[in-house]
Amino acid sequence: MDLRQLALHWLCVTNPAEKAQGVMAVQPALVACDESAVLVPTAAVPGRPDTPLLKPPQTMPQRSVHTERGLAALVHSIAHIEFNAINLALDAVWRFPDHPRAYYLDWWQVAQEEAKHFLMLSAELNQLGQAYGDLDAHDGLWQMCEATSSDWLARMALVPRTLEARGLDATPLIQAKLAKIGSPAAQRLIAVLDVILREEEGHVAIGNHWFRQACAQRGLEPESTYASLLRAHRAPRVKPPFNWHSRRRAGFSEAELQAWQAADQALG
Repeated sequence: MDLRQLALHWLCVTNPAEKAQGVMAVQPALVACDESAVLVPTAAVPGRPDTPLLKPPQTMPQRSVHTERGLAALVHSIAHIEFNAINLALDAVWRFPDHPRAYYLDWWQVAQEEAKHFLMLSAELNQLGQAYGDLDAHDGLWQMCEATSSDWLARMALVPRTLEARGLDATPLIQAKLAKIGSPAAQRLIAVLDVILREEEGHVAIGNHWFRQACAQRGLEPESTYASLLRAHRAPRVKPPFNWHSRRRAGFSEAELQAWQAADQALG
């Protein structure tokens, strides 16, 4: 199989650990890639296990991280995000033909780092007496993937630079809560989140790069196009508090950040 066929293969695998380990074992730079092939799935997309049970985000219970059960729920929710992120990156590889090889290598890198994050979080869950799938989760990330399945421009705009970029803002706030706990488990999770935050900056930067490439190809102005796509797909509004440092490192312009903050203030 070539690089894009491999992405579709691993996307369809249902076992989370097998998927993550298989994705990490691929050496993308050594694999041929048919950029123009139009691929058709022969199994359900995405492949995922029977559990966790997926529920609407608004029905998910809120638990205190100061209890072991609550801390496990937090780790499980982040692991679920990372599992979905593996699938999102693989989907970006197989689904969209006729891009440079660099595009497919970029998203393979993202898939492999998301797989690493998932396995790190799974190990932390095991330390807390839980496993991925033991608790319920929501399906918001994949729903946006489906909504943008026919438009590469929208995919680059609304998955990496909208949904995944929210993690850049949320992670330091989570770490601050964990620091107040001070337990060994909380300290380990802070360290894991340091790795995730650093690498997620790169993932969002990849999304920003290819979004701007897509706009350039179509003769579109990026910031106004992004605003139009947010409205058209009813995507979550970009709102503070921002992790200014991480968003700048991920390629958001100062003008864009200031405009979002001003819009939020105008809305009250």
